[in-house]
Amino acid sequence: MKQASAKTSHAVNPAPPRRLPGFESIKHAWDPVHRMYAARILPGEYYVSCTDEVIVTVLGSCVSACIRDRKTGIGGMNHFMLPDDNGSIERDGACPSTATRYGSFAMEHMINVILANGGRRGNLEVKLFGGGRVMESMTDIGARNISFVRKYLGDERLAVRSEDLGGLHPRKVLYFPRSGRVLVRKMPIQRRSCDEIVRRETEYRESLRKDPVAGEIDLF
Repeated sequence: MKQASAKTSHAVNPAPPRRLPGFESIKHAWDPVHRMYAARILPGEYYVSCTDEVIVTVLGSCVSACIRDRKTGIGGMNHFMLPDDNGSIERDGACPSTATRYGSFAMEHMINVILANGGRRGNLEVKLFGGGRVMESMTDIGARNISFVRKYLGDERLAVRSEDLGGLHPRKVLYFPRSGRVLVRKMPIQRRSCDEIVRRETEYRESLRKDPVAGEIDLF
């Protein structure tokens, strides 16, 4: 009887997918469950993919828009929050507030990258997530984020195909731009599990108070 070889084979992960220019700082890691690379984004970041990979984020009161060209599969996810701006989304129906300009920047910048890399505006598919009330504040920041993103998409005439917004739970969101599939897991409402989310969003919120508003960006 032949003796079994003592050698064992080790699976080698494929090379990371090609990234579009400008996304070199986004963390990538192999996801053994979904058998593909995962790009993880934090508050204030966004990522656009033209390959078969998953984009992951964890949301508290922030909102993520998942947008893709449903024909080419190029798409991305952002993760944003409006800064404090003592007024409504727009003041007296006149010029947009500081908060609106920050939110518009978060949306327009990602959409422009999708369009610049082969996407077409008429093919865009939008899905929305987040906006939970997880931060202890008199202002429901999540509700303001939801109100903004709905108004923005309405003004831009971009229909929302599906959404999971509001409530009290933080969410972990996995977005597969190539297929448009989204996995959402509601996280337990426990102090320990929410601490890191609240800490990150608080730091992000403070940074928005200090940083200047980005310049205007025109959609293609």
